[in-house]
Amino acid sequence: MTAPQRFVCVHGHFYQPPRENPWLEVVEIQDSARPYHDWNARVTAESYAPNGASRLLDGDRRILEITNNYSRISFNFGPTLLAWLEEAAPETYAVILEADRVSREQRGGHGNALAQAYNHVILPLADRRDKETQVAWGIADFRKRFGRDPEGMWLPETAVDTETLEVLAARGLAFTILAPHQAARARPLNATEWVDVDGGRVDPSRPYLCRLPSGATIVLFFYDGPISTAVAFEGLLNSGEAFADRLASGFRDDRPGDQLVHIATDGESYGHHHRFGEMALTYALRLIEERGTARVTNYGEYLALHPPDFEVQIVERTSWSCVHGVERWRANCGCNAGRSGWNQEWRKPLRESLDWLRDELAKAYEAQAGRMLRDPWLARDAYIDVILDRGPAAVDAFFAAHGRPDFPREDRPQAMRLLEMERHAILMFTSCGWFFDELSGIETLQVIKYAARAIQLAQRLGVALEEEFLTRLAAAKSNLRRWGDGAAVYRRAVRPSLVTLPRVVAHYAISALFEPYDEDARVFAYTVHRHDARREESGGHTAAAGLVTVSSRITLEAQQSAFAVLFLGGHDVQCGVRMDPAAEWYEKAKAEIVDTFLANGPSDAVRMLDEYFKDSLHSLADLFTEERRKLLGLMTEGRLARFEGVYRELYEESRPLITFMRESDVPVPVAMRMAAEYTLLKELVQQLGQAVNEPLPDRAFDVARELEALDLTSHVGDLEILMRQAAEARAVGLRVDPLGPDLDQLQRLLDLAGALGMTVNLWQVQNDYHAAAQAHRDKLFRAGSSAERVGEFWRLGERLNFSLDGLRAPAAA
Repeated sequence: MTAPQRFVCVHGHFYQPPRENPWLEVVEIQDSARPYHDWNARVTAESYAPNGASRLLDGDRRILEITNNYSRISFNFGPTLLAWLEEAAPETYAVILEADRVSREQRGGHGNALAQAYNHVILPLADRRDKETQVAWGIADFRKRFGRDPEGMWLPETAVDTETLEVLAARGLAFTILAPHQAARARPLNATEWVDVDGGRVDPSRPYLCRLPSGATIVLFFYDGPISTAVAFEGLLNSGEAFADRLASGFRDDRPGDQLVHIATDGESYGHHHRFGEMALTYALRLIEERGTARVTNYGEYLALHPPDFEVQIVERTSWSCVHGVERWRANCGCNAGRSGWNQEWRKPLRESLDWLRDELAKAYEAQAGRMLRDPWLARDAYIDVILDRGPAAVDAFFAAHGRPDFPREDRPQAMRLLEMERHAILMFTSCGWFFDELSGIETLQVIKYAARAIQLAQRLGVALEEEFLTRLAAAKSNLRRWGDGAAVYRRAVRPSLVTLPRVVAHYAISALFEPYDEDARVFAYTVHRHDARREESGGHTAAAGLVTVSSRITLEAQQSAFAVLFLGGHDVQCGVRMDPAAEWYEKAKAEIVDTFLANGPSDAVRMLDEYFKDSLHSLADLFTEERRKLLGLMTEGRLARFEGVYRELYEESRPLITFMRESDVPVPVAMRMAAEYTLLKELVQQLGQAVNEPLPDRAFDVARELEALDLTSHVGDLEILMRQAAEARAVGLRVDPLGPDLDQLQRLLDLAGALGMTVNLWQVQNDYHAAAQAHRDKLFRAGSSAERVGEFWRLGERLNFSLDGLRAPAAA
């Protein structure tokens, strides 16, 4: 008889809510995430990327090894997050997919990755149709990315009811993971008497069979609650050794047979919520294996080796993060993010308003889509194939499979508007909209924006819902007096975000004044094809007119449009747009506006613009956020450039005097200090920008010495991103030739950072250096004339905090 075995499984639920602008399909800048562009980017830098290249340190805190945590743990990624990672962080995305492939090889074909219900809807609060779609989309997204069917699915917030489990089982999913307090009672499979395990008393060391009313079954794993809580909230990740010991403490000698200790937390615990948590995870798993404490596994492998011998019944409508069940997502239950003095009474009217809107949209969808699609709801489930691939082939395949035989191709935009309306009706229930404390928070604004997009699409289909929705939403009261209620939030913070085809054309026309487009231009989720254009400049002002076709890559709708735009200096830009203009009207408007501009000046041209486009006038404020900030930045730079020469001249003339004043212990006048700082930092910015692909000049070190001598280094840290980008560009070159010129330039950049007293984030540089060391072992260990260069390579490794013994040992072996 073999001795009982012990297994450990760590599960990470990696997720961010969808943050894309519902009209532009891109994540816009979020100032609260600074210094990163948005929260997806910030959490990627702090957690998702580090877990794909986690450091194992030696006793001197030098890097022994860089390892992929995803290949060692069970994990799920939200589908909408993976879609963002694929575009914005492709290296991290590839590491995640590779980890699942490696784990399948190591664990009998059972991959570490689990699926997730699509956009983190609280499924017990969803109707049956939305449950079906959430699960269907989650499976399809997983299959497309990981190249296999998922064995299990993560439920958002582990929120569960029997109907949700029925949907999972019907889709062929074998298991899911729940919190221990979600188990009601359990018993051995051959027993008749149930044992009450309510209140978290379920034994988490085994899988459980759950029999469903339909006759189907699904397996449930209940994670170890105390250890999971310690990871998430009690600082257990401060020590990898303590983490390993705590996992080991989950085994009990009085349990017969094999045991599984498994935990589940937000994946962001490892690096984002707890700095260097990913390194604690790496070290803990290494210790567990080195000590022979347990075998690291995943749920699919453990279930294959240990079919359930107990069954369980669940506590209905419960979750892992609300002690009141699922009330956090529909009521002021008391669960919140900790803001004192605020209430969450707004949750109920928000939920009720969106439930009403969902039902009204469903009526419109079913009535109109039935004329175009064979089975509207089956088609909605299959629409994920188009969401995942917006190409013409995928759209053709979708309509071939789901369109009615007599459905004409030219009516596809109407069907796409209906399907997009339903997509946003699903996205508006993303759970984060209710999780936090305030109605006007960015997460809640996001779900209301999805509702606004669905309402706009319904309006295009002849269904008016906005006024009634606002009446209902007004019952949701903000904690902040300046916002008032949900209707005010909608009018002031959501409605200005609405995008129409005329606004897209205005954005195109205004931004083209400063950065011309190609004949076919992509403007976020839209494409603009230029048929004709005329542009004239006079006296520092510009007039332009054009004829374009603007089309949505999402709904496929397209319209021809004429525009005329006047740039009158500063931020004074005026633009007119007219959809579907007659050819004669366009030619006349173009000629009269531009000719008037050239002959009589901008004032008369403005009057002419008003006459031709009085019903559709736009300004710089109508630009989308990113471009508006960019253009205003260019305008600001243009004005500052006029003063740059003055600053430089003042500094050059004053340099000897400044030096003498400092030597004489006389305070340097503020104006002189400002001129010196501006001039020197500007020069350094230029040098670092060029250092990406050009040798770093000696002058950069002179600038560093001058800044130090003048005690002007307080803002040097603002240039860290430029230093990092230059260093990362050179580190990529090491992958091609570890002994080439990039080696010297990287050393020089580190020297300059030291001279400036600048702390640089060298995480990616370390990754590339490690990859170069692994890829070029023969070259780095071959004796010969390059011995001095090889020595330089290893010296760089020391500067990058590597243990050279750790790097060299595998190659030497």
